[in-house]
Amino acid sequence: MGSVLSCICPQKADDEGRNATWRIFTYKELHAATNGFSEEKKLGEGWFGSVYLGKTSDGLQIAVKKLKALSSKAEMEFAVEVEVLGRVRHKNLLGLSGYCAGTDQRLIVYDYMPNLTLLSYLHGQLAGQVLLDWKRRMKIAMGSAEGLMYLHQEVTPHIIHRDIKAMADFGFAKLIPEGVSHMTTRIKGTLGYLAPEYAMWGKVSESCDVYSFGILLFEIRTITEWAEPLITKGRFKDLVDPKLRGNFDENQLAQAITVAALCVQSEPEKRPNEVVSLLKGITSAKYREELLALDQPSDDEGGGPDDHGVFSALEGGPYKNYGDDGRLTRIAEEYWQ
Repeated sequence: MGSVLSCICPQKADDEGRNATWRIFTYKELHAATNGFSEEKKLGEGWFGSVYLGKTSDGLQIAVKKLKALSSKAEMEFAVEVEVLGRVRHKNLLGLSGYCAGTDQRLIVYDYMPNLTLLSYLHGQLAGQVLLDWKRRMKIAMGSAEGLMYLHQEVTPHIIHRDIKAMADFGFAKLIPEGVSHMTTRIKGTLGYLAPEYAMWGKVSESCDVYSFGILLFEIRTITEWAEPLITKGRFKDLVDPKLRGNFDENQLAQAITVAALCVQSEPEKRPNEVVSLLKGITSAKYREELLALDQPSDDEGGGPDDHGVFSALEGGPYKNYGDDGRLTRIAEEYWQ
């Protein structure tokens, strides 16, 4: 994924990020590192440009994102935002190594991730080769939540990621000034992961990231795209990725789906801002009551051991007015056509 980064508050990053190392590359260096941006070095292509595998003269492997033409406004903001994002450092976020802006080209340099993406293991080329067991999936979910909390709470200015599916990459990141709860902006991100208020009106806030994280949480735990009918009946085990072959913790599954359901509520103000605590089971008083309500047996199913009223978190939510199939991608698809 790639993007023009949009800085609306060019403040200094917090103390934790000031010592982070990044550099300004010359175009000549990056041209040589990628063999002239050759097709054989291309790792992928996204909305705003292509990404190439590179190797610097000192042997460092890098990923070079070559951006497409920028608007005049984006040109002015480019260097400021890259500098701020270059100071962001967290163990669960892809590091920014530097950038090049000395020519008519705009290039962003990241640390290289040799193990590909999460979705490569869930649905892509590695899905049939490498099994992500339950423990690893729990670890991935927690790590993503911790990275998100870092962006939302520990960095100044706070950062809205806008494309949680690609959590490691800041391609669509939006910086938000102190005291601002939401903004209106151009819609960018992965279809199926966008919060309804963002997909429909371009209204972006930290809760948009929480919504996207909820969809990701569903996807990490399950493989079923039409999840809502099964959730309403509390049939959580029917949602699980069959590649796990029954090797999962049923209580953790129910709790994870409950957290995901809270995250994908249609009203932004109802989404939790303490996802890490929820995943750890250390729920705040604000959400404990709601979680308890979700754990009550549904009236329809007679209160069996697998019956949880998770749909109460989704009432009026992403599935209600967008057809009966409950596909997790439905909202964004309808409003992007």
